[in-house]
Amino acid sequence: MATTDRLERLIADEVGECCAGDVDDRLAGLRALADRATVSEPEEDADALSALGSDTRYRLARLLAAADGELCVCEVERLVDVSESAVSHALSTLTDTGLATRRKDGKWRYYDATERAEALLAALDSTRGAGE
Repeated sequence: MATTDRLERLIADEVGECCAGDVDDRLAGLRALADRATVSEPEEDADALSALGSDTRYRLARLLAAADGELCVCEVERLVDVSESAVSHALSTLTDTGLATRRKDGKWRYYDATERAEALLAALDSTRGAGE
């Protein structure tokens, strides 16, 4: 198998020689790594990260997280320079991906950041400039 051949060459380059036991040990370690790196719902994580990939949704998530409680959609619209439709669509996406909650009270809709949104934003804040 070509993959095993490449792995054998890698191990030989790293340690000077390679035997079948070395390959088996490395494969066992790689399987353990894959198990640790696997989440049950990767699509949910990808959707949440994708939701923050839009400038409008990112700014709205930041606003909701910074607010002391819920904000009415009419309040949110005053804080960003995009159309009402774009705000509504962005808030719906944030809600659908678990980054915001929505509560309807009569004709008003209120939004709030979820703990997940706050944790993702905090993670971004804590790593800003880390790669420099």
